[in-house]
Amino acid sequence: MITDIVFDVGETLVRDDRYWGRWADWLNVPRHTLSALVGAVVAQGRDNADAIRLLRPGIDVDTERAAMEAAGAGEILDDSDLYSDVRSGLAALRDAGYRVHIAGNQTARAGDLLRALNLPVDTVSTSGEWGCAKPAPAFFARVLETAGSQPAETLYVGDHPANDIAPAARAGLSTCLLRRGPWGHLWFDATDPAPEFRVDSIFDLLRVLTS
Repeated sequence: MITDIVFDVGETLVRDDRYWGRWADWLNVPRHTLSALVGAVVAQGRDNADAIRLLRPGIDVDTERAAMEAAGAGEILDDSDLYSDVRSGLAALRDAGYRVHIAGNQTARAGDLLRALNLPVDTVSTSGEWGCAKPAPAFFARVLETAGSQPAETLYVGDHPANDIAPAARAGLSTCLLRRGPWGHLWFDATDPAPEFRVDSIFDLLRVLTS
């Protein structure tokens, strides 16, 4: 029985176009160039930050991110970055009796920005706050610790088979692949391993869980 539902962030709840757009502006390259490179490196199974390293060989991404923040060009996150079903869909899941959590590979600042949105969730956590990131087992151990749930009671929802579905399944969690963003569309039919659920929206997930 599922009691806790945990959502990835990027391209699951939040569109990434503004995030990468600000990086492109900072690096003074066309936004399409960086966006295409992000797609290319992720499709190759690499870290999406490798797109930045291809444009600026030798760059220290964390140091550069800190410089962006100091210059007022850092991360921004508001309701306009959310997919349209996020606020109402998360509220509907809580109204249905589920505990709802957010946990993804984001910076500590992104965690603060997400909490400032006052979304209808029980917890918000990021890899930057935890010091461990997907697909590491330690990340999903922290997911369970934060949710206070058992693996069999916990559903992880994401858009990326290798970063979300496979490692969550190895940790014993149930999984849901959301057809959203580039990876959710590209790998929606992924079968290694197959997710328990495949949905197009948060409301689709609610219908599947309550049917």
